[in-house]
Amino acid sequence: MKSVLEYLEHSAERFGEKTAVIDDMESCTYAELLQVSQRAALRLSAEISPGEAVAVLMKKSVCTLQMFFGIAYAGGFYSLIDPGFPADRIQRQLSVLTPRVVITLPEYADKLQEAGFTGTVLMADTLREAPLDEKPLTPSALPKILSEIRDNQDPSAPLYCNFTSGSTGIPKGVLVGHDCVIAFIDAFTELFSITDGDVIGNQAPFDFDVSVKDIFSAMKTGATLVIIPTAFFRFPNQVMDMLTEHKVTTLIWAVSALVLLNRLHMFLYKVPPCINKILFSGEEMPAKHLADWKAQYPKASFVNLYGPTEITCNCTYHRIDKDYAPGEKIPIGVPYPGKQILLLDEEDRLITSDQTDVTGELCVSGSGLAIGYYHNPEATDRAFIQYPDAEGNPVRVYRTGDLAYYHDGLLYFAGRKDFQIKHNGHRIELEEIERCINALPQVQQACCIYDEEKYRLIAFYTGTEDQKAIIEELKKKLPEYMVPNRFRYLEQLPLTKNGKVDRKLLKSM
Repeated sequence: MKSVLEYLEHSAERFGEKTAVIDDMESCTYAELLQVSQRAALRLSAEISPGEAVAVLMKKSVCTLQMFFGIAYAGGFYSLIDPGFPADRIQRQLSVLTPRVVITLPEYADKLQEAGFTGTVLMADTLREAPLDEKPLTPSALPKILSEIRDNQDPSAPLYCNFTSGSTGIPKGVLVGHDCVIAFIDAFTELFSITDGDVIGNQAPFDFDVSVKDIFSAMKTGATLVIIPTAFFRFPNQVMDMLTEHKVTTLIWAVSALVLLNRLHMFLYKVPPCINKILFSGEEMPAKHLADWKAQYPKASFVNLYGPTEITCNCTYHRIDKDYAPGEKIPIGVPYPGKQILLLDEEDRLITSDQTDVTGELCVSGSGLAIGYYHNPEATDRAFIQYPDAEGNPVRVYRTGDLAYYHDGLLYFAGRKDFQIKHNGHRIELEEIERCINALPQVQQACCIYDEEKYRLIAFYTGTEDQKAIIEELKKKLPEYMVPNRFRYLEQLPLTKNGKVDRKLLKSM
């Protein structure tokens, strides 16, 4: 298989009139998804060259997914940019992508102007206006230009670019190829028994790689994808209603979303009856919240997934096979099929599985490693290294910056090697937040920490006590999920004997 487009084509052939995707406003069948994507691709192929970036400034929706596949048919790769981001953040992402074309909707056109984009702007609703009364185009009957693109495309061609926060203040775009997604999804759907009988409830934003599992698991198997609007999680009754109405069977969610529903006692309102698979990732799952979910779904399978964007979704997994006491650590498990885990100590020496409780940096080799950071070879070279295998031959390895250890043959997550954290499903460099806060005239010095127990970003700062003004300024510079949840004013930040801010002391305050 050369392209994820084959997932869509095979499902359209088998399940043409079945609902492929549904959101809170509309739905489309597999046949319609295939045809709309190909019609959009015909227009796009006149605007872009194969291997070129196309930014999609839209919220997640049926239409957004149609644009993703249209871009793939035209030979490009997609990168979703959240229109809710500040113009400054959008500009920085566009500066990395340097796209000639952006797809958006009329209501977001002003955002592009604010961000200074001067290229071609295509409206998604116009791209998909073609009538849907003809049979879907088959691969053999594709228009000549799309056939040529498919014939000449290498399986390693880029499919998408997702952004993570950058410590320099410039976001890093992780470029992932078709072959990475195919290798991952083929194993994922088999490993966790996802079939055409499933209904997958999408929680993750489309610029977060958890959504890759939702989208392409559905496309491969012929399952139905239910897109739950991000805004619904502010009114969780709507989430429970949607899960119930559409008979959702499968949740592949960030831990924070599962915790949110439980913390707000949503099971007192409604227990969606069809859920039988709950796979979670992004942060450590608190045992007490896992126990509450298991109590509601005693026959469901629960799986703890781990892995950064750079290795295509996940590199370890652990099937929950017992009850965990409150505060007990849940393993991240064993290596994912096709991936190899290396724990390296501070001297880059290999820590083996028989070295119990010895902490090292978790590194990954094998299938699915990202192409690299788009337009950032220096960062790529730092993160993706060559390391000798058992025979002494160099293999490509990604350094996650996460710490882990072996215990009873299983891997356990042990925190971050640096100050990068995972918050609400997003990877964030605390230094980027600090840089924005320190740039404000009201602030003399700032330090940001993360409270893992309460899922809170906390900013300590000196300067003026006017927190309201600080927050208002930060909202102009940072996405909402990067604005600290709590601000604490101090007369002076505590320092270590080396003159650095004492982060450990701040965490204890």
